[in-house]
Amino acid sequence: MPPSTPIRGGTRRRAILALLLLAIGCGIYGFINLGFFLAQEDELQPADAILVLSGTTISRALEGADLYLEGHAPRIVLSQDQPPIGMPELAARGILFVTGASRTHWVLLQLGIPDQAILIPEQIHGNTAAEAITLREMATREGWNRVIVVSSRYHLRRAAFAFRRELRGTEIQVLMRRTRYENFEPDQWWRRRRDIRAVVEEMPRLAAYVLGLRA
Repeated sequence: MPPSTPIRGGTRRRAILALLLLAIGCGIYGFINLGFFLAQEDELQPADAILVLSGTTISRALEGADLYLEGHAPRIVLSQDQPPIGMPELAARGILFVTGASRTHWVLLQLGIPDQAILIPEQIHGNTAAEAITLREMATREGWNRVIVVSSRYHLRRAAFAFRRELRGTEIQVLMRRTRYENFEPDQWWRRRRDIRAVVEEMPRLAAYVLGLRA
C-alpha cells in the first residue's frame, strides 16, 4: 500500500497541471477571438428600413447611405443621441449648435439620399437599449418586418442583444451590419490602443445587458 501513494500523488499533480494548461489555452483562445465575438454580423437581406445608430457622424452614416443606394431598403432612420452638456447655455446665448442627428442628416443629403427617405424620431437616446425601444415602437407603427441596424464593428454583439431582447415576441427581424468605414481589426484588436479601449469598454456593457440591465 505505501508504495502506491507517490503514484497517486503524481497522477493528481499531472491532472492539475493538465487542467491548468487547458485553462490557460482556453484563456488565450478567448483573448485572441474576443474581437470576433464582439463583431457579430448578419447576412444582408432586403429590409424595410436602415437604422443608423448614434455615436459617429460620418462612418455609420456612410454605411447607411451605401446600403440605401445599393437598394437594400427604401428609407434610413437616424437615432438621436443625448445633446452635449452645456447646450442649453449655448442656446440661451444665441449660439446655434447642430446636434449629431442633424449633422448626420446633412451628410446623408450630400451623399445623394433624398430628404423624404430620411427619418429622425423625436426620442433622445442615452444608450442602445433606448434605441431598441424606439425601433420597436416605430417598426410596429409602420408595419416593418425587417430592419438593418448599422453600428461599429465592436458594438454589434451588444446591439444585437439589446434589439433582439426588445423585439422578442414580435415578428420584427433585425440584421446587424458593421460600417466598413471604421478599421477595427477583430483578429488583432490588442495591437492598437483605440481597439483595446473599445473592447475593454464594451465587455462590461455587454455583461450588464446580459444581466438584464439597460445600461
